[in-house]
Amino acid sequence: MRRTKEDAEQTRQTILDAAEALFLTNGVSRTSLEMIARECGLTRGAVYWHFRDKAQLVHEMLNRIRIPLDEVTQQLSMDGEGDCLMRLYELCVECMEKFVQPGRERRVMTILMHRCEFTQELQEVEQRENALTREFVALVERLFDGQRQRLQVAVTPRSASLQLHSLFCGTLAGILRDQDIFAPLMDVRLIFTLYFRSLVKDWP
Repeated sequence: MRRTKEDAEQTRQTILDAAEALFLTNGVSRTSLEMIARECGLTRGAVYWHFRDKAQLVHEMLNRIRIPLDEVTQQLSMDGEGDCLMRLYELCVECMEKFVQPGRERRVMTILMHRCEFTQELQEVEQRENALTREFVALVERLFDGQRQRLQVAVTPRSASLQLHSLFCGTLAGILRDQDIFAPLMDVRLIFTLYFRSLVKDWP
């Protein structure tokens, strides 16, 4: 029984690897589950046994690289563990550096940002991405609200949170689209240092 479970998990990962490669080459909408099955040497029924549809497959592909939001919340909300805004800064740098280096994280983020059309078939994925964005923006807004006295005049916790989200996504999208043009932005610590320094009065 244990071997059967291990085999099933190995097949599942093989399907996800094949889907990732085909999505990156063809785009999500132009890749069918039948194409993925052929790439793996499986039947379409075998793929459906592991994934009910393409939306679930995309979900699981994203889960292989995404830090769960509750883990992010825990990292940012630790009491008595130093500067919470510095923890937020380090988390942004860590995630950006992970996403722009060659590897699975970069491939999957390229698929999400540049190879994925949110058609009716992927409506569930779009709704999930929107929900995660709202949750993260709200979490960061609460963090800034707790440090309101440190913010520059006219900077609100809400605007600071939205700016950070836009900075992260916009910079990442640009780098993933053309790394040659955006090569100077690869110093991600400088990018986020400039952002936090513009918002936080006592930023080191």
